[in-house]
Amino acid sequence: MDGMTIDWSGVAAAVAAAEATGGTVGATIVAPGGETFRHNGDRRFRAASTVKIPLMIAVYRAVDAGERALTDRIVLRAADKAPGSGVLLHLHDGLELTLEDLVYLTISISDNTATNLLIDLVGLDAVNDVIASLGMRDSNLSRKMKGRPALPDEPENWATPDDYALAVQALLEGRAASQESCTAMLAMLEKQQNPRRIGRYVPEGEGIRWGSKTGSLTGVVNDVGFITTPAGTLVVAVFTENLPDLHAGEQAIGDITRAALQATGLIPPGAA
Repeated sequence: MDGMTIDWSGVAAAVAAAEATGGTVGATIVAPGGETFRHNGDRRFRAASTVKIPLMIAVYRAVDAGERALTDRIVLRAADKAPGSGVLLHLHDGLELTLEDLVYLTISISDNTATNLLIDLVGLDAVNDVIASLGMRDSNLSRKMKGRPALPDEPENWATPDDYALAVQALLEGRAASQESCTAMLAMLEKQQNPRRIGRYVPEGEGIRWGSKTGSLTGVVNDVGFITTPAGTLVVAVFTENLPDLHAGEQAIGDITRAALQATGLIPPGAA
């Protein structure tokens, strides 16, 4: 745990309460001034759909380089459809979508079919190049989305809270791609349709925005994102394993985020 000016005890208590159920939590939280709370920050967790953040960055870098355009058209085929989250699995073959449509579906509702189409377009190597370039030392993309954890003979996609906090910081600072693309990617994260994790206790009000990318598998509940208020921006990366169920995982992420907002003074104690 770094930084002496913030009392992180409420955050630590929320983490401890979640882990008291027998599960494991990893959390890296960066305050507006850079002070950082870490718990299992460098531990590897199953990334689940949080890996769609570096995938999105790889897509926008390809757009920046002129290799792709957000208006490029992609036709959905039966063979493209992937199990798990999303809607394209249930839509008709031959549906035409733009590259930007696929990014929106990938981020907002974690559509696995859209995700795999993007992976096909940019390639696994491009995503891992993004991960390396951002200093994400212990994370990777090794397989496409299958709506389940990897089998023993399959590679897994791994993530650490520290690494994913770095990725969000790179977007916020306009370093992940061009400034225009970083602004567009932050806007995509704000289209997150699941408000029960990082967004759970974020108050509504002028100048308050949040965005995130969730990740869920059996026994896995994650969320990575940011909250911007008039007093500054908080970066939150929380990964969980083996909490009692999905609802407990979502509640834990909400509780940790609320405690972080209060500890950093972005919302008053007792608010939300």
